[in-house]
Amino acid sequence: MQTTFTPEQLKDPAIQRSNEILRSCVHCGFCTATCPTYQVLGDELDSPRGRIYLIKDMLENDRDPDEKTVKHIDRCLSCLACMTTCPSGVHYMHLVDHAREYIEQRYKRPLGDRALRWILSKILPYPMRFRLALAGAKLGRPFRALVPDARLRAMLEMAPKTIPPVSRNDDPQVFPAQGERKMRVALMTGCAQRALNTDINDATIRLLTRLGCDVVIADGQGCCGALTHHMGKTDESHATAAKNIHAWTRELQGDGLDAIVINTSGCGTTVKDYGHMFRQSDLATDAANIAAIAKDVSEVLMKLDIPKLQDQGIKVAYHAACSLQHGQQIKTYPKDLLKRAGFKVVEPADSHLCCGSAGTYNLMQPEISKQLKARKVETLEAKTPDIIATGNIGCMMQIGSGTDIPMVHTVELLDWATGGPKPSAMSD
Repeated sequence: MQTTFTPEQLKDPAIQRSNEILRSCVHCGFCTATCPTYQVLGDELDSPRGRIYLIKDMLENDRDPDEKTVKHIDRCLSCLACMTTCPSGVHYMHLVDHAREYIEQRYKRPLGDRALRWILSKILPYPMRFRLALAGAKLGRPFRALVPDARLRAMLEMAPKTIPPVSRNDDPQVFPAQGERKMRVALMTGCAQRALNTDINDATIRLLTRLGCDVVIADGQGCCGALTHHMGKTDESHATAAKNIHAWTRELQGDGLDAIVINTSGCGTTVKDYGHMFRQSDLATDAANIAAIAKDVSEVLMKLDIPKLQDQGIKVAYHAACSLQHGQQIKTYPKDLLKRAGFKVVEPADSHLCCGSAGTYNLMQPEISKQLKARKVETLEAKTPDIIATGNIGCMMQIGSGTDIPMVHTVELLDWATGGPKPSAMSD
């Protein structure tokens, strides 16, 4: 794609990077075949290629974003299926992230939109605030049909039936390896996950220590920054990300770390991008070091000796989270691990398509999100599984709200198969 940025514009590192990405696009349109929003809406501007044209026009002309451009960019899930499909290696993630930051700085949204985005940015990344919000939503849920705004109804519908108790395993500490120590790893405990499902971190700690890892909960770590990063709120996202970089760097420079383990794939995609996010800051070196050792939990488990177990007699439908299969390009590890643990693994049709969760997308674009959820649930249920497993809390909440089939994290099944407790979702 030809671009016409001026030398003055190209002095901006963000414009420089976007220019590189735009120039790598050859207009082929392969991305439209795997874009969920294009599949649902059928509008070229709701495809990656269409959005690329909108972003190019906006940035090249240094113009304030208009309502049309903002609408179509807001509709992007950042599922990154386009990056898997693209034969030219267009790094759409960095381009759309730049566009969102640009929009946040130069577009005044309607009051209701600004209020919703502010509320989400001030609640979701903070576990205790999120717990209080969930308690309030739980009380209001029976009356959701009376709420006129679809986004507010979506927030009420998001509330789980039960809010798990606070887990003390999230406090700064070290869980020693059982038997010979093979690795020393830091576990990212996250933010929303700590409010929605405490079983996941607990199962991860049990599994890793059982397999010979010292598991460190670093003092000062927290939200990865993804939720605000994808809203274009760069200052907020970088502030929370910087806390993680400082916390893990202290551990890295102290007793050392072999990996930073992340069991929420949406967070993993962001942490692995810290090097890019902080490339122009004083934290550039530390951020790159952290990004280099950030691993999805499945990557670490593949290096450990999970015993090959006998057939469990349980059929598991594996849902590949977009942030794992497209964002991190991890496609086979979770399935390989489940098979090794004795589960029969099946996959739904169109497994590359998003379930519609996408961080806060299901709250800000509820109508599109519901269509994607219905499609995903239908394809999963068609496999008649005993359990649905995935590696991302957002997908668990999204899909789990649309089916009666137990929804669990992959780690919970692996923990159970190797001596841990049966996942609570299977006991309900």
